[in-house]
Amino acid sequence: MQQHSETFDPTEFAWRGLSLTPAAAAHIRELVSKQAGMLGVRLGVKTTGCAGFGYVLDTVSEPAKDDLLFEQDGARLYVPLQAMPFIDGTEVDYVREGLNQLFKFNNPKAQNECGCGESFGV
Repeated sequence: MQQHSETFDPTEFAWRGLSLTPAAAAHIRELVSKQAGMLGVRLGVKTTGCAGFGYVLDTVSEPAKDDLLFEQDGARLYVPLQAMPFIDGTEVDYVREGLNQLFKFNNPKAQNECGCGESFGV
């Protein structure tokens, strides 16, 4: 069988995975404790912004069939398999910037980011 370079199957890779800082894990645990039936948070990617891709966070009450589960310090982070080529190796943090608190993504695959920080390119 001939393999074409434009063919990509994310199930054929050994992923490094994602990690959570203690602050991110604590915030996810807090979110889960406040919402009945919530299991964790899903981190995905969508096409958006001037750099190409943006992060998408959703609550998870039932994992999707293709979700990978990364669990750390009792916090569950679900990632769709299709997002792994864009965010594999990412460290998820939860930080305070001025008056705001937000998730930050330290993504080794991000080669550039837009000026406002809303999107990234790989």
